[in-house]
Amino acid sequence: MTKRLCGAGAVLGTVLAVSLTGPPVQASAESRPPGRTEALALGASGLAETRTTRTLQPGVTLTRIVRGAVDPAHHWTVEASIPGGDTSPDPDAPPSTLKDRASANELAGDLRHQGFAARVERVTTPRTADYAGGTLGWRVRIGTFDAQSAATAERARLKAAGFTGSVTYTGWDGATTDRGPWRVDVLTIDPRTFRGTLDASYGPDLENRETTSELSAAAGATAAVNAGFFVLDPRAGAPGDPAGVGVYDGRLLSEPVRGRPSLIVHDDGRRTDVSRLTWQGRVTAGRTSLSLDGINRVPGLIRNCGGSEGDTPTALPLHDVTCTNPDQLVAFTPDYGASTPRGDGTEAVLDAHDRVVALRSPRGGPLPPGGSSVQATGQRVAELAELARPGARLHLTTTLLDDRGHRVTPSRGTTIVNAGPELVRDGRLHVTPRTDGMVHPGDPSWYYGWVHKRNPRTLAGVDGAGRTVLVTADGRSTDALGLSITEAASVAHSLGLREAVNLDGGGSTTMVARGQVINDPSDAAGERPVGDALLVLPDRDGRTAEAEGH
Repeated sequence: MTKRLCGAGAVLGTVLAVSLTGPPVQASAESRPPGRTEALALGASGLAETRTTRTLQPGVTLTRIVRGAVDPAHHWTVEASIPGGDTSPDPDAPPSTLKDRASANELAGDLRHQGFAARVERVTTPRTADYAGGTLGWRVRIGTFDAQSAATAERARLKAAGFTGSVTYTGWDGATTDRGPWRVDVLTIDPRTFRGTLDASYGPDLENRETTSELSAAAGATAAVNAGFFVLDPRAGAPGDPAGVGVYDGRLLSEPVRGRPSLIVHDDGRRTDVSRLTWQGRVTAGRTSLSLDGINRVPGLIRNCGGSEGDTPTALPLHDVTCTNPDQLVAFTPDYGASTPRGDGTEAVLDAHDRVVALRSPRGGPLPPGGSSVQATGQRVAELAELARPGARLHLTTTLLDDRGHRVTPSRGTTIVNAGPELVRDGRLHVTPRTDGMVHPGDPSWYYGWVHKRNPRTLAGVDGAGRTVLVTADGRSTDALGLSITEAASVAHSLGLREAVNLDGGGSTTMVARGQVINDPSDAAGERPVGDALLVLPDRDGRTAEAEGH
């Protein structure tokens, strides 16, 4: 049976459509043989599921999976922000989505007194490999509406009464009995027949953002997906800078968030892996050397944390938080951008032969052609000034280490992008939000919104046959619910992945095929500019599926 994909972001061409019916095979802790087709472990049993597959080039297939249909049980509602009140353990705590039961009941009573149909709901979350799960807290919701516009009007009435809240759709809550719909796109690279190149791009420089489709078009890619987390807010660093490890063409251009997982791919599509990395960096002159705190990032700002001892509030990973440290030594390569970050401190500017040609204070400015620099802030200024005397040659070294402390030496064909949390390990579900900084102490609302609730997701991994698999799942709409993090792991397991990890998602989630964005990015403004993207480049002789006659 053949058909054409239709609707927004369609990929034109002849495709094979497969319908899977009956209950999904639930993802379990057991591994299974590679290549076995399973319905996605999402929602209620017995949901209809269709798969439409197209070959993009030899060794590269694209599969659109649609599971379930709009569930009549879902509706729009208003979720109130719960302040600390008389019954709260911390009356001065800022309003949040989830609170203790007494605070939620107190707010619901106040709302009912004002004429709102308020209810209190307990929120429980699944256990993961490193998090006990259970009760996250209680939320307060108002009304049940068939249309988003009606919920929006109720939110306006709520605001006029002096309360705050947000409009939400109950299909995004993550109930295991939901009936959908879900829309998932799966890009599979089979190294047995793949003769193209699997690569990544951050664009012209690290410090600026480009859309996935722009990065794909600039490289002439057959397909692409968004990749790692990155700085978005200028107050957190340089927008576009990877918020974690970034290795491109074998060069370490952004340091890891301590011990968080990363996706490692190679240009031939073989040996894809998920690994937890740390790093060491030093700048040396003669017999004297100093330890580096970072590479190609604004000194003092450590996005997602996981940096050095002395960082505030923590040296451990803490996702979507920018840790700070006034005393830093950060190296810059020409890849960073047109100018290094400006601010208090000192910068040793090096020419293409690693000789110190200038000491700038305050720091920041352009680099010589082929040159680099080292910036120091706070107490590290004196250390750098002593080492980097004019005319001295500074030698920069960086070393990646795996979780066993073994040196990782990327080749020129190696790409490593940051990720987290881990989803599947050795063919078994292995979800690690606590280890990777997605459990925020004292703030269950953050976990609720980022991990527990359904959102657009991008994930990647390798299956039992050695095929690299890149996946996007649309969300934040009524016709594509998205995935919770545990659901993302179940999808990866259903697809037969033996190792899998979550990449950046939400409004960043984008898949491009043949120059078209084929999914539905969730930002109101459209496709979001990102930090980097994974690219599937054509065969070295330029062959594509169309050239092969497919």
